[in-house]
Amino acid sequence: MTLDADIRVRLGALDLDVHLVVEPGETVAVLGPNGAGKSTLLRAIAGLTRLDGGSVSIDGATVDDPRSGTFVPTEHRPVAVVFQDHLLFPTMSVLENVAFGLRARGVDRSTARHTALTMLEQVHLERYADEPPATLSGGQAQRIALVRALAVGPRVLLLDEPLAALDAGTRADVRRTLRTNLSTFDGMRLLVTHDPVDAHALADRVVVVEDGRIVQAGILADVTAHPRSRYVADLVGVNLVTGTVDSGVMRTDDGADLVIADAADGPSLAVLRPHSIAVSTAAPVGTSTRNSWSGTVADIDRLGSRARVRVDGVLPLSAEITITALE
Repeated sequence: MTLDADIRVRLGALDLDVHLVVEPGETVAVLGPNGAGKSTLLRAIAGLTRLDGGSVSIDGATVDDPRSGTFVPTEHRPVAVVFQDHLLFPTMSVLENVAFGLRARGVDRSTARHTALTMLEQVHLERYADEPPATLSGGQAQRIALVRALAVGPRVLLLDEPLAALDAGTRADVRRTLRTNLSTFDGMRLLVTHDPVDAHALADRVVVVEDGRIVQAGILADVTAHPRSRYVADLVGVNLVTGTVDSGVMRTDDGADLVIADAADGPSLAVLRPHSIAVSTAAPVGTSTRNSWSGTVADIDRLGSRARVRVDGVLPLSAEITITALE
């Protein structure tokens, strides 16, 4: 039982032709530049945008197929959407917002409110149950939007850049909440994001869409190691390093040390951009270099005037250098 989405949509200059299969319990992150068709993909799966071709089936049941004239309205699909800007109802209390989807599906008021309160307790926001959404911070509002989506028991959860509007500190906190909630949701999850850190933290695999087409797909480590376009190289092709920070030094999971400025102690995630990494056949001279590691060149990919160099060692990294430097 899966989400099988063969999406063909034409909207102005956008010609979207994407086929995705998402398994139960799997989170797939969709990345791509603005205008690539990521949000249109989610809207088509949700039934908010009509297909021009292709089909959408959920657990074997077709919900959209222009060839047969099949179209199940959004409110009757086992789908929930979490948008970037929350879209909470301002005239309802927080509890009423979470209960709304259940009430719309015919659940009695008492049961819907009980379920909504249970969902609020899961994100530790039950004390705001009777408050209007305007009293919430951005991070709290996004948590409410998430549990409102999950309260209806969807089979497919669509997340359209749910962390994009949050500041850096709040984003990390909400990301942890999202990861916890996704781990207990056994349906299919599709996450649209611009942030490779979100993809690393939340997704089982990634799909990169450019100009309405899938240009690369797979687990993030493979996509990072072998980018097939400039966009992938610049955005997805970063080095994501996990470890524990103590007094400004991160000890990675593989035992390498990484000096990090202004990092709080405890578990952390560092982003090392390939163009910020220098590759040399000799050890660096002087004291200006804060971090250096030895390794062996394992792979080289040419990307126009640049080259992506994969270095294996205690801290495997991808560096980007000029073709001149390579030669």
